[in-house]
Amino acid sequence: MLKYLQYGKLYFQWKLWYSNDKNNKHYVKGITFGRRGNKLDLYYSPSMGHSDAAPVPVVVFVYGGAWGSGDRSIYCLLALQMAKELNASVICPDYSIFPKGNVLNMIQDISDSLLWVREKGHAYNLDQDNIILIGHSAGAHLCSITTLFLVNNVEELFIETNKQRDLVSAIKGIIGLSGVYSIMDHYKHEKMRAVEYVSTMHKAMDGVENFDYYSPTSLLKKLNKDQLKRVPPVGLLHGTNDIIVPAESSVMFSELLTSLSVSMSLYLIPKMNHTEMVTDLMAPDRHFYHSVYGCIKQEYRKFQG
Repeated sequence: MLKYLQYGKLYFQWKLWYSNDKNNKHYVKGITFGRRGNKLDLYYSPSMGHSDAAPVPVVVFVYGGAWGSGDRSIYCLLALQMAKELNASVICPDYSIFPKGNVLNMIQDISDSLLWVREKGHAYNLDQDNIILIGHSAGAHLCSITTLFLVNNVEELFIETNKQRDLVSAIKGIIGLSGVYSIMDHYKHEKMRAVEYVSTMHKAMDGVENFDYYSPTSLLKKLNKDQLKRVPPVGLLHGTNDIIVPAESSVMFSELLTSLSVSMSLYLIPKMNHTEMVTDLMAPDRHFYHSVYGCIKQEYRKFQG
């Protein structure tokens, strides 16, 4: 009950903050981007107010929601804190969640948000060559699979080859929070919990036959040596009390990345569950706020060289 009351407090906090026009000095709301006219919010870096400020790094935060729910407004407090903690500008894009779109549409939308940074970012003093992808749960899956699609120059993205290469070069790192990296393994876990028919995952993937195609673990194994060299460094965070996406998901992905000589770090956070990984980034008084941001900052500094 106490936990639900805590989440209730956060709910009212973000609702009030997002609807208060006085907070517009911190961010730009509802910028249209991409082929489907989705919207993104841009949260300013603390250094944005200085006229002589150099272009700032960009974090693209991709929220989760089992590929079938979520909205950028829910993550306003998280994006605000992330901008302060990392001294970066943070973009939170909406994407075509199921049934509005399938996972390919979602990957295209995340790619479009990266293209927006490359093509429009200069107007907001963004460093177009310094992008960090951070995603939670299904969002972590989308961050990793989008990057690997770009590395593999997948035609279905409908982005010119040279632009795909430029995007990969601009992505300095990926941070996955409680992510899904093998769709088949996660489907087995859903079956074990008897939620596979309630879950939108298999529908969003257009059926079991596409699980491999949309699994970062499977795609990584198919990349050649030159492509593997272009995969950005990866930081994986997972709570040991996560029953929605077990920590084994990140452990197995970390082992595969290591075996393929992709730069990787793994952080297992004791006693943290799936929801706390993201809610506790929204306010400094949350229990895991400092420990999770400590891990994220460590990775972020590595990505910045």
